[in-house]
Formats: sequence, structure tokens, C-alpha cells
Amino acid sequence: MNAEQRRGWLRRPRPAPEPAIRLLCLPHAGGTPGLFRAWPPLLPPLIEPVLVCLPGRENRLSEPLPDDIPALVAALAEAVEPLLDRPWALFGHSMGAAVGFELALTLRRRPCQMFLSAREPPQYHHGGGLHQLDDDRLCAELLRLGGTPPGLLQAPEVRAMVLPAVRHDYRLIETYHARPASRFDGPLTVFLGRDDPDLPLQEALGWREWTSGPFALQMFEGGHFYLADQPSVVVAAIASILANGPRNGDKP
Repeated sequence: MNAEQRRGWLRRPRPAPEPAIRLLCLPHAGGTPGLFRAWPPLLPPLIEPVLVCLPGRENRLSEPLPDDIPALVAALAEAVEPLLDRPWALFGHSMGAAVGFELALTLRRRPCQMFLSAREPPQYHHGGGLHQLDDDRLCAELLRLGGTPPGLLQAPEVRAMVLPAVRHDYRLIETYHARPASRFDGPLTVFLGRDDPDLPLQEALGWREWTSGPFALQMFEGGHFYLADQPSVVVAAIASILANGPRNGDKP
């Protein structure tokens, strides 16, 4: 993968040559780096945000889509590797949490902190058929979860641009199976919205079985897209955890 291809995967709105920590941010199914657009000015200067852009959206609309989560993770790992010269942390929301978990296990240098947001742990993942729904029913599901302006999905041209990536991502995540006996060996923090219709508290607590390191859970007001409604609160929580966590906790 050359430098231009890597830039396609990663957005660096506030590049820093020697940040204390790089924070890799992965969006939800069908999501874009726009989910985190409010974060860069809110993060402390020593934390550099690195926003992941998957194929099939923004300026990557024409690029081939990965066949499954392992293929996606392998390509993303290749793109991220040059930035791991500094301590790094990971924040994944919904599908991005599953991708981030697999990425953390794949990369040679582990993140010093992993934040998994609005995603059930593997033992509660039972697949699904949302990717097989027709356009109207798929749009209804997106509206149920929130995070998508209702008027946006009424325009046929917008549907034609947005839904292929959404449907593809749902297929990836609905057919995904975590690697057997795979556990993270560092600090893992779960974030969730108090009113998330798809993630009960007891299920979210199940993530503690997937790390041998410290585990914590933090609940926020809101639903599945709680982070979109209160970016300053969420970013402050992330910054506080990173400020008080180990700087050298990432393992080569």
C-alpha cells in the first residue's frame, strides 16, 4: 500500500509530528469520518485524532469493497501501521467497535487504551438479516437507530449513494464472527447510551470477558448515537481516561 492509498483510509484533520497519543476513530455501519467532525477542536493538543474512512463512501465511492471483516481489518492495519510510532488509542462506534477490536488484536503494537461504543460483545452477537431488507425497510431501520436526518433518506439520489455502503457494512457485521479465544490484553472501556434500543447494560458488561486488562464502563444520556448529541461530554470523558492511563501501555 503506497502513501496515497493510506491517505484514502485515514483523515488527519489536525496532524501532529509527535503527539502524546494518536486516537484512531472508527465509525458505524455506513458511517463516515463526519461522525467525529466535532472532535478535533475539542481534544487536547497532545491527542491527535485520526479518522477512518472506509471504502464506498466520500471520495472512495468507486473503490472495491472488502469481502469480510478480516479483509477489511487486514487492509486497515496496513494503512495504520506507519502511524504507530507513537502511543495510540482506539475508539470504535457500533460496527466500528467490532472492527476496532479485531484491529487491536491484529496489529503488532497494541493500543494503550481501547474504547468500544454502542456494540454488543461477541457472545451476544447473533448475526441478522438487515442487509437483505429492501431500501424502504433498511431506511426505516436507520431512522429507528437515529443518527440519520429523516429528510436525507427521502431523496432517491441520496439513497442511491448512501445505501450500498450501508447494506454492505451490515452484511459484513452480520456475518462476522470473533476469533475464538481472542482477548485484548490492555485497558478496555465501554461507552453506551442509556436509552440505546439495541444494547442493554448487562450485554455491554459482557465485554469484560474479552480483556485481561482493566475494564470500565461509562454510560451517557441518549440512544445509539448518544455521541452525536453531546460531543464535548464524550470527548472530555475520553481525554480524562487517556490523561490518567498508561503512556507506555502499548505493547510492541
